[in-house]
Amino acid sequence: MDPPHHAPNQNNPYITSNNPLHFTIHLPQSNAHPNPNPSFSPIPIYDHNHSSKPSSINQQLASLSIPRKRRQGRPRSTTASNQAYNDIQFIGHLSENSNLSRLNGDPGNGTAAAEKRQSSADVSDEIIVINKEATSEALIALTAGFPADSLTDEEIDAGVVSNVGVGGIEQVNYILIRNHIIAKWRENVSTWLTKEMFTDIIPKQCTTLLDSAYNYLVSRGFINFGVTPAIKERMDTDPDKPRVIVIGAGMAGLAAARQLLSFGFKVTVLEGRKRAGGRVYTKKMEGGNRAASADLGGSVLTGTLGNPLGIIARQLSYTLHKVRDKCPLYRPDGKPVDPNLDKKVETDFNTLLDQASKLRQSMGDVSQDVSLGAALETFLQINGNEVNTEELSLFNWHLANLEYANAGLLSKLSLAFWDQDDPYDMGGDHCFLPGGNGRLVQALAENVPILYEKTINTIRYGSDGIQVVAGSQVFDGDMALCTVSLGVLKNGSIKFIPELPQRKLDGIKRLGFGLLNKVAMLFSHVFWGTDLDTFGHLAEDPSHRGEFFLFYSYAPVAGGPLLIALVAGEAAHKFETMPPTDAVTRVLQILKGIYEPQGIEVPEPIQTVCTRWGSDPFSLGSYSNVAVGASGDDYDILAENVGDGRLFFAGEATTRRYPATMHGAFLTGLREASNIAHYAKVRTLSTKVEKNPWKNAHSCASLLTDLFRQPDLEFGSFSVIFARKVIDVKSAAVVRVTFSGPRKKSHDGLLFQQLQSHFNQQQELHVYTLISKEQAMELREVRGGDEARLNCLCEKFGVKLVGRKGLGPSADSIIASIKAERGKHKPGPNPLKSGGPNLRVVVSKKRVIRKAKIIRRGNGANEANAPNGDATRMKTVCALQSNSGPKLVVTNITNTARLGSNVPSSSQISSSLGDQNAKMVYRPGSINYDSILTPSLNSCIGGSNIIKVDSEASNKTSTSTPPSSTLEDIFSGP
Repeated sequence: MDPPHHAPNQNNPYITSNNPLHFTIHLPQSNAHPNPNPSFSPIPIYDHNHSSKPSSINQQLASLSIPRKRRQGRPRSTTASNQAYNDIQFIGHLSENSNLSRLNGDPGNGTAAAEKRQSSADVSDEIIVINKEATSEALIALTAGFPADSLTDEEIDAGVVSNVGVGGIEQVNYILIRNHIIAKWRENVSTWLTKEMFTDIIPKQCTTLLDSAYNYLVSRGFINFGVTPAIKERMDTDPDKPRVIVIGAGMAGLAAARQLLSFGFKVTVLEGRKRAGGRVYTKKMEGGNRAASADLGGSVLTGTLGNPLGIIARQLSYTLHKVRDKCPLYRPDGKPVDPNLDKKVETDFNTLLDQASKLRQSMGDVSQDVSLGAALETFLQINGNEVNTEELSLFNWHLANLEYANAGLLSKLSLAFWDQDDPYDMGGDHCFLPGGNGRLVQALAENVPILYEKTINTIRYGSDGIQVVAGSQVFDGDMALCTVSLGVLKNGSIKFIPELPQRKLDGIKRLGFGLLNKVAMLFSHVFWGTDLDTFGHLAEDPSHRGEFFLFYSYAPVAGGPLLIALVAGEAAHKFETMPPTDAVTRVLQILKGIYEPQGIEVPEPIQTVCTRWGSDPFSLGSYSNVAVGASGDDYDILAENVGDGRLFFAGEATTRRYPATMHGAFLTGLREASNIAHYAKVRTLSTKVEKNPWKNAHSCASLLTDLFRQPDLEFGSFSVIFARKVIDVKSAAVVRVTFSGPRKKSHDGLLFQQLQSHFNQQQELHVYTLISKEQAMELREVRGGDEARLNCLCEKFGVKLVGRKGLGPSADSIIASIKAERGKHKPGPNPLKSGGPNLRVVVSKKRVIRKAKIIRRGNGANEANAPNGDATRMKTVCALQSNSGPKLVVTNITNTARLGSNVPSSSQISSSLGDQNAKMVYRPGSINYDSILTPSLNSCIGGSNIIKVDSEASNKTSTSTPPSSTLEDIFSGP
């Protein structure tokens, strides 16, 4: 049968065009969620036996689809495959007079368009024309993982344009420049692309956009990475740059080390083995005048489009061998499986996976606690009477292949998330690298300072740097990157001081780490034929379904007659303790059962090698998977740095999009090199501030004022800022308390009144302190107003409020980090705070009243108290009331707005609405309730505005006014 991968089918991407300015691209949905650090694939270089050599971008796109496959990769149902494609519209060949009619953020016509065009006037009043190849460059960017007509989330976070998310001409010009830079590097990946190469092409008014696009692409490892001489020349250390210790010389560690060296960092790599490569290991086998290179670890380049290892191969002028589709299966008695039966069972198996997918959708969150194996076994039992013995053996072969793809037992894989990375599969052919992937490792390790046989015992991290202990040796550094396997982290053989955050420990525990083993055999000649690269064998006993179920022929690429048998699932674990002689004997029995009935003699192997990845102390397994109870979020958690940018993590188990792959590990190395460079820059900036405190006092005060114009949290007289990209809840936050003189009438307690009185000569005074993000969230939820919050801050948290100068150097470092994160672009609306970008602040002098009306959508209004009202009758305004006055008002003004600190709890809302299922939903940031999720209110309140109602203040600041009414129209009272 034909293994369903790579072959073009009706779902493959294609391009249609009836208009020279407009075309439609059908692409995988993964482009809607681009890789945070994708690299750009080469046009693959194939060996001479390859029947179809892509020669154009259109032909490359024709192989973007990754259909269901028997080899590594997760099977995908036809339905899922159909859903994975969507149409992306892009306007190509833009001229100087082009109108932006289809790009994201289209200004369109009218006042809104004029405002957007005006906001971009300082960049460009029109769409620039770089060349006539905008469409081709957009396609290249798409294969690299960028959307053709919008920014990635990472670009938005980096603030690559002044008004991210707004769209308009500035954003379009940035995208055109970005795509052009990517395309230019793809033309020749052996060069170091400089910004000066574009100064004569890009209009002067777009110089800022050129700087932004170029710096982003270089710093994130999108261009100018690899092993070419032009890049090696950049690997000179800067004495002023920090020292980074990289733990592990696998794909992630080598990628990070090379990138950091090109950035000028001082790098030392510590490797426990006697070799580089980690779980990528090419073993030289020889004997009897025969020799071959066997990949005992990572072996297949799973997709060439967007694969950074494909670029490395291109830089080295290595040819790639496409793994051919032909993959016959053989029954336990050695006879070939009927192709029609093979095709039928595969179709049924795909249907089974579809049923499992529908089951998890119907189960909702419960599916997170159910295994994929349990679901599949249930469906098999239901249909068991309709399946004969041979069909059942075929089903078990597919189950073994599924366990191979996930390196895990189906009984332990999460039904909910086992295939969460499918949308991000890289397109293109699956390939072998002739001579083995060790050639890539050797090239990546060249000129990288690696110390071998350094078994790490302890990693100490703190504000003063890093210490890595290997036996009796101690290595000091400013920062460290840990790339050890998930198996090693699970084992706890490395002691972290202080202990890793509980959040990370929980993620390590939840994720699965599976096992795959191999038997490599060097023969005197190729007796299995040269017209195929894979063939499979069915097991008679279902409990042995993964035992030597798939064979890889490496004869075309290894340099000799090499055959490798795979052991997956439960069989891989039993194989760890199986004597090598028994394993080889069993493999030979299978091979003789297949070929001797055909009159082909099976010779004894010249040399054999059996892997034991589960027993290797530096891996303790093969690759990660999503176990029951885990999710893709756990990959993100493992990727988080700790120690405020001192200790970083990379490896295949730290990427939710490309786990369990060589290229995934490589990409995480590039990602963390970028993160390390970012934190080093922030730390350098803060050091300069510390060295010149008086000189920079005014600028620091101004910087702090600017940052607090858009705080991350705001409640009562308190506001908080913190680094948004640092997810660790233990990371530091800066709190500001504002005193604005005595109030005419105050309901605050004695402590707050005394502080107000102390500063009553000031028009407005700010005091500060440092707490953790977790404490800031807790402080926000304190009930009782500012008095209660101050008590919590000073007594429970034990901190002191000081002036700006009293914050000290540690705060300066945090402030500098926040400033560096937010960049130099114009501040836009904070999505974590209340209020949309188009809201204007209106001050209402009217007193806040303790009663509210429930207004119907219509000409009349029915007045009622909210607690006794019928939730289903509330259309435009919902006011919740308690003894101290109205607490929450929901209107249909806009999407979100600001809530005061004195808000009701979920139980109060439930009681008031007569619905015990009512909930309050809010994001991190300000107290921000997007909606009240209750069956009776969801339809009438969805997309509503929530307005602050502060019964303690004499003056009311509202976030907006309704388009057809005022707050005075809504509220009435004495």
